[in-house]
Amino acid sequence: MATYKDESYYRDLIRELIRYAYEPEWAEFKVNNHNPEEIGEYISALSNAAALNGKTHGYLIWGIEDTSHAIVGTDFYPSSKKKGNEPVENWLLRLLTPKIDFRFHEVEKDGKHLVLLEIEAAYRHPVRFKSGEFIRVGSVKKPLKDAPDKERALWRIFDEIPFESGVAMDRIDGAGVLKLLDFSAYFDLLEIPLPTSHDGILEALISDKLIRPSDAGGYTITNLGAVLLAKKLSPFDKLWRKKLRIIRYNGTGRIEGEREIEIEKGYGNGFSEIMSQIRNLLPSGEVIEDGIRRTIHLYPEIAVRELVANALIHQDFYTTGTGPMVEIFSNRIEITNPGEPLVDTERFLDTPPTSRNEHLASLMRRFSLCEERGSGIDKVITQVELHHLPAPLFQVPPGFTRVVLFAPRKLSEMDKRDRIRAIYQHACLRYMNRETLVNSSVRERFGIDPKLKSSVSKYIREALDAGVIRLSNPKSSDKYRSYVPYWA
Repeated sequence: MATYKDESYYRDLIRELIRYAYEPEWAEFKVNNHNPEEIGEYISALSNAAALNGKTHGYLIWGIEDTSHAIVGTDFYPSSKKKGNEPVENWLLRLLTPKIDFRFHEVEKDGKHLVLLEIEAAYRHPVRFKSGEFIRVGSVKKPLKDAPDKERALWRIFDEIPFESGVAMDRIDGAGVLKLLDFSAYFDLLEIPLPTSHDGILEALISDKLIRPSDAGGYTITNLGAVLLAKKLSPFDKLWRKKLRIIRYNGTGRIEGEREIEIEKGYGNGFSEIMSQIRNLLPSGEVIEDGIRRTIHLYPEIAVRELVANALIHQDFYTTGTGPMVEIFSNRIEITNPGEPLVDTERFLDTPPTSRNEHLASLMRRFSLCEERGSGIDKVITQVELHHLPAPLFQVPPGFTRVVLFAPRKLSEMDKRDRIRAIYQHACLRYMNRETLVNSSVRERFGIDPKLKSSVSKYIREALDAGVIRLSNPKSSDKYRSYVPYWA
């Protein structure tokens, strides 16, 4: 993984830290004490203290005298340090919950060997080492449970700060911001003129909370700015795993992957590339109309676009080690994102949209990259019905949300579950449009000949028996029967 920082950055950082008259709660100085157990406890304590103090990282530095802050050097070499037969870095990571990012950096300064351990600030939950959570109170490391005021304050921070406001990269000068973010795409997507000065560009990015002035000088690129407009996500330590992956397989299973693509760009400036790559990988067919050969796609692009946008917008960014993914099979597309949905999948159509990432959703809508009014699921179902496709399947594997969009299939090839799901979604869509499900609307949804009215009645009866629809008026005659979703 690429990184934006080099050794000179860490030398300058050490110089700034040792200028403090005392150890800040989010930094600790050592000389040669490199006991693995103690390092693990300090990772927990400094990560939690950094979050509590509004810092992006905590730091543990070897080679600095504790009281005078003099540079004395250390004999600690983390790359060769082991706990048992296991490299100490692997051992520490295995015993941390959650698996935050921490990195050892070996630095030469004033002819002395120093080691800086850079520790990501806690997010969402306090960081635990083994069975304990720790915190720094002044210069003292202690169990978090023994500092109840600090613990309460820490949980308030986790509850109040959304992911988008978090720091993707700190202390970047203006030129660095414009090098890392695709600012021209921002103005193009909003259809507003590009300012004539760098200061004007930076002010516009600040106004939408994509960057902000940094207390340490320069600018902070927020998670929102990076995930939307990064020219490449790789330099951003917490976001490089959030790149969208597109995989096409041979056949209906995952045994043989034919092609895999990772989209390096942010979701805003890279959305057109995302859709282009998916379009190129989707199976298609050909028809001849008026003697002209024409390529047709098996899936409505509007439906695919909305589902991909939903996966990007509504994912849980705090789920580490994984990101959104589009998998293309010969008979279906599966679109998966980290994080279970905030509403029941059966109520996707009628429940007002709720997002973990409201600022991200808002800007994606302003960029005209997703449905303005809400989740766009109504648009997906409408397109599926217009093309007489099988009903999409909404699944919730542990920790994830997945939508399956199926390729065209004849009604005779759909099983009972497919028919019930289609009729339920049809009833939901009709109800949202202030209409009820009737025999003729189901015939139109499946593209069934009016002569086969009796078979449609059978399909409606299947959905009724399954409990997903009910009669809108139980007293109506058979001829005028209509139906609504079970929850209506």
